[in-house]
Formats: sequence, structure tokens, C-alpha cells
Amino acid sequence: MDRYDKTALNALAPPEPRTEGSLAATLRTLLFFTTLMILLPIGLYFSSKVYVFEDTLGMSNRDSYFYAAIVAVVAVHVVLALFVYVAWNEGSQQWREGKQD
Repeated sequence: MDRYDKTALNALAPPEPRTEGSLAATLRTLLFFTTLMILLPIGLYFSSKVYVFEDTLGMSNRDSYFYAAIVAVVAVHVVLALFVYVAWNEGSQQWREGKQD
């Protein structure tokens, strides 16, 4: 029977699974941004359409649809950018913690 080197066996071993705490934190972050992705654009669409574009700026109903849709699309992009930023920092933080061990 061949004798195996411990470092070679450790290199072949699968990575350690994430702890329950980090998995729960990741799930909470995902649920938060999912909720934000649904509620923020819809809320901004209707509120900007009625209060900003129709009441304040005096636009017609037809024009306010167009500009309110632009506001909603910008909100979606902002939420996506925030999600990518948070996910990137969370991943780099876990990578740094793994490198220190």
C-alpha cells in the first residue's frame, strides 16, 4: 500500500462548507435586495408619476407614464449596483478571512 502525503490529500479534499451564520446572512441579504428590487421601482413609478410629474410639473397623463418609467428603470439599476457592491465586499471579506487562517 502506498503512503500518501498529507499535503496532497489536503489538496484533494473538498473545500469546507460555509457556516450556517454566513449562509443565513447571505440569504438575508438576498431577500432584502429582492424585496427592494420589487417594491422600490413600483413605489417610485407611481409616486413620481402622480406627485412629481403630474401634480408638481403639470405634465399630461401620457407624458408622465414615460418619465415615471425612466425613474423606475434608474431605481432598478441602482438596486442592482448596490447588490453587486454588497456581494463583492462580502465575498472579498470572506476571502480575506480565509487567507488569514
